[in-house]
Amino acid sequence: MGIKTALPRYELYLYTAVLAVAVIWAGSWIFEASSENVNRKSFKESMKPGWHYFGRKMDVADFEWAMWFSTFRNHILFALTGHVIFAKIFTLVAPKHRSLIFGVYGGLAVLITMGWTFMALVLSHCIILYSVALVKIKWMCFAAGLSTLASLKLEPFNSWQEALVTGSFNLQDILFYGGCGFSIMRCMSFALENCEKKDGNYTFSDLVKYNFYLPFFFFGPVMTFDRYHAQANNTQLTRKEREMWNITTKALLHLGVILVVDVFFHYLYILTIPSDMKLATKLSDWCLAGLAYSNLVYDWVKSAVMFGVVNTVATLDHLDPPQPPKCITMLYVFAETHFDRGINDWLCKYVYDYIGGNHDKIFKELLATTCTFAITTLWLGPCELVYIWSFFNCFGLNFELWVAKFFSLPPFSTIESAMGEAMSRRIRGVFNAANFWAIVLYNVLSLNSLEFAKMVGRRLIFKGFPLSTLSVLLVTYCGVQLVKERERQQALLEDPEPVKPVDGGKEKAE
Repeated sequence: MGIKTALPRYELYLYTAVLAVAVIWAGSWIFEASSENVNRKSFKESMKPGWHYFGRKMDVADFEWAMWFSTFRNHILFALTGHVIFAKIFTLVAPKHRSLIFGVYGGLAVLITMGWTFMALVLSHCIILYSVALVKIKWMCFAAGLSTLASLKLEPFNSWQEALVTGSFNLQDILFYGGCGFSIMRCMSFALENCEKKDGNYTFSDLVKYNFYLPFFFFGPVMTFDRYHAQANNTQLTRKEREMWNITTKALLHLGVILVVDVFFHYLYILTIPSDMKLATKLSDWCLAGLAYSNLVYDWVKSAVMFGVVNTVATLDHLDPPQPPKCITMLYVFAETHFDRGINDWLCKYVYDYIGGNHDKIFKELLATTCTFAITTLWLGPCELVYIWSFFNCFGLNFELWVAKFFSLPPFSTIESAMGEAMSRRIRGVFNAANFWAIVLYNVLSLNSLEFAKMVGRRLIFKGFPLSTLSVLLVTYCGVQLVKERERQQALLEDPEPVKPVDGGKEKAE
């Protein structure tokens, strides 16, 4: 209710001003904490000399970011550039066989990078799951796939497999777990799609070509087999109007974001500060709130850029890959919260939507979310922190449905119907603001630590009440309303309808 209801323009301007001031205020606290503590002993391992022009040290606590855009940048660029060149040549020469070329190039790149033992291990996973896929029984495909995934995540099986392939360079263990993990998820997708195939079976070569597509192999995202198979074997290769311009623009945008993030790390040490709990306890409530929020925003930026780089290559191959995740700033419901859209699409297709249906039945939703987060826990690697993260996010997803069901009953539904749509939107915004911080706290523990998440929660909910608590919620409420306004305008673009203004006829639908 109220998605197409416009709020007065002056109210939106007020929300924007409050949000801007709050961001600058929190940022100033983080900048002060970063500048005053740059030489702390606890910072030594995660700091290095930055760019000469800035004359400041740089936060390099995130190994994944440094790996992609500093340490192994040239290796990754070399491999992806080679893929683009070979794919373009053979797409022009033999478009009917381009999926074969994708698989051959990817397989050779994996073999050269990781060695024959790793290749044999991945192929053994493929053979096992292909054999089970021929039976065409879904529960057997799930059992075989999850058992194979468990052998990669649980001791002593993972150590035994890792000992077969670890080599001499630093990135090899990362490539091992990434390559094997994503490979198993792709093989499960293949097996489950084969169960849906009415006539005959897909071939083993179809699985190998799908699995060894290099841009997706080590770091994802996971593209389900049905989508990849249809797109990679499409011989009618045409570009939409201005598509190459859009691809170039996105590539330049990713480059710009990488530079902006590196500059950002010279002044705001958002990754290193939360790791020093002694320092964190001395920070203001606003600084802690800003750190928690900025860590989630950074994780989204990192995912968007890394998947964006891979997706740019995939788009050049005439594929439509999973898009980057939705920005954390735009999230105020658990149902849309994810940081890897490929895995999210996989889980929704084969587990969450399959069990939960239209997600309006309490017990079916509980079963669907429990199964989804059980598989997610196995995918991430079972440990105490992952158990806690899964429990709270599963609870949050179900709690949203319980609250929605409760307030849909009389007298609440009657009261909401009687009030104006604008007022309904404002009241919902209050609940959404509280929900936003539940999302932040439930997810920041997986990015930083459980201790840091607990401290932020205590400071914002208990020790900071009422001033810090209410002021943070007020700022979040302003942000939520701006997000709702953006969603309203997008909804109008998709389904234009006259919008009744709430300020006496001066507002027009945009």
